[in-house]
Amino acid sequence: MNRFYGEKDMAIKSDKWIRQMSLEHGMIEPYQEGQVRYGENNERLISYGTSSYGYDVRCSNEFKVFTNINSATVDPKHFDEGSFVDVVSDVCVIPPNSFALARTVEYFRIPRDVLTICLGKSTYARCGIIVNVTPLEPEWEGHVTLEFSNTTTLPAKIYANEGVAQMLFLQSDEVCETSYRDRGGKYQGQTGVTLPKA
Repeated sequence: MNRFYGEKDMAIKSDKWIRQMSLEHGMIEPYQEGQVRYGENNERLISYGTSSYGYDVRCSNEFKVFTNINSATVDPKHFDEGSFVDVVSDVCVIPPNSFALARTVEYFRIPRDVLTICLGKSTYARCGIIVNVTPLEPEWEGHVTLEFSNTTTLPAKIYANEGVAQMLFLQSDEVCETSYRDRGGKYQGQTGVTLPKA
């Protein structure tokens, strides 16, 4: 493939870049350099912090657990907040074949030439717990709302303040014409666990 002079490839960003952008530009707050694997009492944690080419985020202790006690239809344009039970706890139990929403401990400020993709950690994936997050678009900022799906027929635990997913930062070869901030995106600056907005 022919390349133009001065053209750069779209690349996944390294630990060095993540550290610099977080410490100097506030891309991730609070920021954890390196991987944390043990707690204060030397108990084993699901790791979080900076990895070679990504950042493992933690979920906070605020959860919204789905319950269909009213047999309502799930409608993203007219979402019934009564379909969730609010839970504040260090451990959240998700019922079988159900899901819960949470948020990251970390607050993100995505650069204008970067798209951020989230992938679940293998520790949860191997237990049938799927983590889903849509891409973090250029110049989006806020706490990331996390969705945990329990695909098993048994209750499943999520641990607050431990690693749940990894963010990968892809820097484009050019700056976008219109960013999420420019469009006035409806989830800009979100804090707390944010429900669907029509």
